[in-house]
Amino acid sequence: MEARDMILEYQGIYKSFNQGTDREKVVLEDINISVSKNEFLVILGPGQCGKTTLLEIAAGLIEPTQGSVFLHSEEMHGTSQEVGMVFQNMATFTWKTVMQNVSLGGKINKVPKKQREEKARYFIDLVGLTGFENAYPHQLSGGMKQRVGIARAYANDPQVLLMDEPFGHLDAQTRYQMEEEILKIWEQSQRTIIFVTNNIEEAIFLGDRIIVLSNCPSQVKAEYLVDLDRLRNYTDKAFLALRKEITNNMDMVKFN
Repeated sequence: MEARDMILEYQGIYKSFNQGTDREKVVLEDINISVSKNEFLVILGPGQCGKTTLLEIAAGLIEPTQGSVFLHSEEMHGTSQEVGMVFQNMATFTWKTVMQNVSLGGKINKVPKKQREEKARYFIDLVGLTGFENAYPHQLSGGMKQRVGIARAYANDPQVLLMDEPFGHLDAQTRYQMEEEILKIWEQSQRTIIFVTNNIEEAIFLGDRIIVLSNCPSQVKAEYLVDLDRLRNYTDKAFLALRKEITNNMDMVKFN
């Protein structure tokens, strides 16, 4: 990957958490990942292997124990407006409408109301929620709530969007629909996405590239370039062959 194509880079990331006076759990160990502009990168690994921690470090929500994250070749310290995050749980504000949820970042940044609502309306339309601007979260389905979270993240104009298993709590049919929708949004919006999942099929369906993490302490175990057409089919022979290869290379979930 040429330096000019790189937008975000993890260099030598270690992360440990204290579990008492004499106990320390190492979660991430020597993680080195480079992400290019407009890439759809999927981070795949077993449950509880530190995938969310890796995203939270890039978001500036937690500090690595060792190592650095670089954005546009500049070392990051804390949060950045250029990095947004969509969380695993559908974190909408229940007392706010769809419009109010999506335009919240603009309000916090004191963007004039007309301007922030125009931008919010654009992304509400992009995620397929036109007509629901005045609806409250309790009036929406699970998939619609997650669309609100995606629109809100995009409305803040991040160059890198971090997505932490955003479809993990959805039923299978809604999950498939949302996978197709996020690809449409990504293709139209031209943003870099780093998407975390423990679902191999989802990783292959979405990713330009897949980084496979090992069990804790997590390291980069394998990397796959997904050389498949964007109109991907779960039953295609090439899709199934890649799924089998990745499955054979995945660590089983380890229970402590």
